[in-house]
Amino acid sequence: MVGRAQKAKAVLLRTLHDHGTLVLPNAWDAGSAVLIARAGATAIATTSGGVAWSAGLPDGQHMAGAEMIEQVRHIAAAVGIPVTADIEAGYGDRPEDVGKTIAEVVAAGAVGVNVEDSRARGGPLFDVATQAARVRAGRSAAALAGLSELLINVRTDVFLFSVGAAEHRLRDVLARSSAYAEAGADCLFVPGLTDLGTVTFLVKESPLPINVMAGPGTPTVAELASAGVRRVSVGTAISQAAYSIAYRAAAELLTEGTYTELEGALDFATINRMFIR
Repeated sequence: MVGRAQKAKAVLLRTLHDHGTLVLPNAWDAGSAVLIARAGATAIATTSGGVAWSAGLPDGQHMAGAEMIEQVRHIAAAVGIPVTADIEAGYGDRPEDVGKTIAEVVAAGAVGVNVEDSRARGGPLFDVATQAARVRAGRSAAALAGLSELLINVRTDVFLFSVGAAEHRLRDVLARSSAYAEAGADCLFVPGLTDLGTVTFLVKESPLPINVMAGPGTPTVAELASAGVRRVSVGTAISQAAYSIAYRAAAELLTEGTYTELEGALDFATINRMFIR
C-alpha cells in the first residue's frame, strides 16, 4: 500500500523536474545510495548495470526481475529522498509485463522509473506504437498501485545504438517523444546524445523534458543546463569508477604487494559515520 510519505516523495521528484536541472547520481546498492544522499543529492536513480554487477551479473536483464526489485527495496529503505528505479526494458516485451514490473517497484518504494525502448542491448528498438502501449500500461499500473504521481522517464536508444541513418535519428527521437508523451511519459532520456547543438534543438522541439547521460568527455552539467536539459544522470559511471578501484587495488596488492590504488580513500571513521541514521 502506497503511503503518504511515498506519495510526497513522488510529488517532490516531479517538482524537481519543473525548474532548473535535476542532477541524479546513480546508485547500485543501499550503501552507495546512502553515500550519494550524504553527498547532497536531492534524489537518486538506480543504474541497471551497477545493480547487476553488484550481484555478479552482466547488464541487460540477466538479473531476475525479483532480484532487481529487492535491490530497489533496500535502496529506497536506506534513504529519505526520492528513488527512481531503472527497470531496463520492463522485464518483458508485452505492455502487461511493463505494468507488472512498475507495480512491483512501486510496492518496493520507488517513486519513478526509467524504461527503455530497446528490445535488447544494441537494438532493435520497439516500434513507436508498441513502446507507447508499454508506457500506457505502466501509467495505468502505477495508478492502480495507488501512485498516479509516479514519474516515468522513457529512454530511447536511437542515438546510443546508432539506430537508422544518422540524418533521420533526430526526427525519430522527436516522433518517439510525441508518442511517449501522449501515452503518459513525463521525461525523455536520450543516452548517447551529447552534442550541445543537437541537445539544444531537441530541448526546444520535444514535448517532454530531456534527460542526458553525462560523464567524462561530455559537456558539463552547467553546459547542459544552459542548453535547457532538465535532468542529468551518469548511468554506470560512478559504479564503474568504484569497481575499477576495487579491481586495480586488488591487482596491485596481488602482483606488487603495494597499496597505491588505496591512497586518497576516506578514512574508516568518516565512512562509518555516514551510515549512522
